[in-house]
Amino acid sequence: MESAKAFLRSLVGDDRFWIAEVFIVVLITAMASWVLSLFVNRLRERAARTVNPWDDALVNSINPPASILIWLLGLSLAAARAGASTDAEVLTWLAGKPRAIGFVVVITWFALRFAKEVELNLADPRFVRKPIDTTTVRAIGKLIRASIMITAAMVIMQRLGYSVSGVLAMGGIGGLAIGFAAKDLLANFFGGLMIYLDRPFKVGDWVRSPDREIEGTVEDIGWRLTRIRTFDKRPLYIPNGVFTQISVENPSRMLNRRIYETIGIRYDDALLMAPIVDDVRAMLQQHPEIDTNQTLIVNFNSFAPSSLDFFIYTFTKTTDWIRYHEIKQDVLLKILQIVEDRGASCAFPTSTLHIADLPELALANDSRMTLGAGVTAK
Repeated sequence: MESAKAFLRSLVGDDRFWIAEVFIVVLITAMASWVLSLFVNRLRERAARTVNPWDDALVNSINPPASILIWLLGLSLAAARAGASTDAEVLTWLAGKPRAIGFVVVITWFALRFAKEVELNLADPRFVRKPIDTTTVRAIGKLIRASIMITAAMVIMQRLGYSVSGVLAMGGIGGLAIGFAAKDLLANFFGGLMIYLDRPFKVGDWVRSPDREIEGTVEDIGWRLTRIRTFDKRPLYIPNGVFTQISVENPSRMLNRRIYETIGIRYDDALLMAPIVDDVRAMLQQHPEIDTNQTLIVNFNSFAPSSLDFFIYTFTKTTDWIRYHEIKQDVLLKILQIVEDRGASCAFPTSTLHIADLPELALANDSRMTLGAGVTAK
């Protein structure tokens, strides 16, 4: 080592020897960054052959933070050497606190990337047999990332010479004022926390509220807002505090879908009502898509103005919206066929007008009859 230094001194001279040292440091830094990139690529290939969520998350999070950390270390060493040789205070200062803060920032960046990758992998069925609920994973991920950022901020403040205990005490004193000033923000924060704890809905659920014009699919549950995609594909942003004041329906968690329809036949087909009702009930009991373990009712219901009505009340096995309508269509078509097979017809609005004989018309008819008789007698 000493012989190498002596050789370099003989080439560049004692007064410029620090330039060669800085060049060597930068060169070694570049080579280390290149070697790290090759190493990470090899690790990525090996991780791709496994289904472990942790190694994939680690490999995907290493770069670019690791490369930046190497460059930060190398350039800070080079700046320190140049500052010592040229008496440049700026270079010496860069090798002090900025380097330490830079290390904290890069490590925090890596930790945040790793937490995000793990969050995505734990909810991905490619990596785990039973993926964790997306809403739960996101809530835990947000808490971990918030903890990382708060810790990093406290470390940076400590490195800058601020007293962390004093800052915490200041936060306690000013907490009341901040609470009054940001009460809506806090209400939305705790509203989001209640959603994560009570779990009335999760990402991907179809929700609606009878109290507000809210209906659609939940896309994201944040700490302040929940994003819902309406059925006409518009994004709807709702403050989380709203959900603590309204009732929310979650049709995604229904066990069955209901078919509730009223069918009317003509009054002329009154004698056919009983067999039609029996046939419709038997058809529903034998239908493969109807859940016979749920309530199943088919009964003559009412004397309507233009029809004799019976109703069906039953539940499908599926909860899928599209499949439900296919089943409902099949059931209604089968009911029409039963009505026709029995020789009946479905009723439509009709009216029958009965006109009574008026006294004036009766007198006029009597006068004509009397006059006619008199003419005949003459």
